[in-house]
Amino acid sequence: MKFENTQAFAERMDLQDALASFRSKFHIPYLNAAPVIYLTGNSLGLQPHTTAAYITQELNDWAEWGVEGHVRAKNPWMPYHEALSAPMAAIVGAQKEEVVMMNQLTVNLHLLMVSFFRPQGKRTKILCEYKAFPSDQYMFQSQLKSHGLDPDQHLICLSPRPGEWHLRTEDILKSIEEHSDTLALVCFGGVHYYTGQVMDMKSITEAGHRAGAQVGFDLAHAAGNIELHLHDWNVDFAAWCSYKYLNSGPGSVAGAFVHKRHHANFDLIQFSGWWGHDKETRFLMPDQFQPMPTAERWQLSNAPVFSMAACRASLEIFSEAGMPALVQKSKSLTAFLECIIQDISRQFNHSLEIITPADARGAQLSIIAHGYGKNLFKAMMESGIIADWREPNVIRCAPVPLYNQFMDLYLMGKRLSEILARIKPN
Repeated sequence: MKFENTQAFAERMDLQDALASFRSKFHIPYLNAAPVIYLTGNSLGLQPHTTAAYITQELNDWAEWGVEGHVRAKNPWMPYHEALSAPMAAIVGAQKEEVVMMNQLTVNLHLLMVSFFRPQGKRTKILCEYKAFPSDQYMFQSQLKSHGLDPDQHLICLSPRPGEWHLRTEDILKSIEEHSDTLALVCFGGVHYYTGQVMDMKSITEAGHRAGAQVGFDLAHAAGNIELHLHDWNVDFAAWCSYKYLNSGPGSVAGAFVHKRHHANFDLIQFSGWWGHDKETRFLMPDQFQPMPTAERWQLSNAPVFSMAACRASLEIFSEAGMPALVQKSKSLTAFLECIIQDISRQFNHSLEIITPADARGAQLSIIAHGYGKNLFKAMMESGIIADWREPNVIRCAPVPLYNQFMDLYLMGKRLSEILARIKPN
């Protein structure tokens, strides 16, 4: 398709959009009595209109039933988490029993690392990407220290080639092969938070397994954004938050995936809690832990119902839209945004550089405005373009297919051109 930076093109694309009606399912923030152009769903997704009703239902059942709500609520709380597994599994390409919603993202990564990072002999090293999300860096460092290992010696952070912004898959695979005798774990962000690069998770998993390592992914910027096939790719484990593309609200419940081939390995070391115990005998209060033969065995505590209610509201929308249709629209939205940014860059002395690879991206473009700093980002925000700034100099824009229109992007480009025409470079 040939994309054009024109109002007519944007209007035509919106008229042809099979998902256009989904925008009305979300609260769109306003600034100065006008809807903003919201391009930061990769940081916090918008609230579905149904979220309040989902949470209110649980508040009302709490008021009516008290503790009996665990079994007598409209959606009984005791098995509440089970209702989230199937729709979430469809989003991440897993089997229902391989997915569980629990805790927070970094908590889940720590719990999974207990099981899947077991350094022994020469196999003590972790391979990740350079400039991983800081929480992942801290998690890796502390996990290594807990085993008495020096992160400076045992954490391999793979950098892009000089002058490049993103990692080449061949370089990742080469590094795995080069360290095959010492690798215990390969763990990358499925989508790099800074550059927006989508990693070749299938190839990385295959290479990691050939090297004898376990392979996991942080899918914070991938779940609900790109097509995933965790089961078919044979990924060992993964974790993700639900407040970005999954629209479940700030700090909402996170998700975890463990491939089913690990479920019956009851010798696997894990940190255990009551809610991971076999549910058939859980309330007999046995002294010894009997893990469930599903990903639920990694649960520690019972369901945080209110945040899960918000997550259910969003998952219902995802089930209605379907990931294939969302991914298809996402590709068109992002390509249109690329067309607009390139057009503007030509008008302003090639000042805008997209560092997100065209052949490996989801609903995000990371843009460097050469010669400009945070003053440009501030002017964008004041004009109603809600984007995202990441130090030292990247503006992230995420056109989300559930609620963004092509006209949003055209108007964003028009306002950005006006801003660049009036502000001075640094």
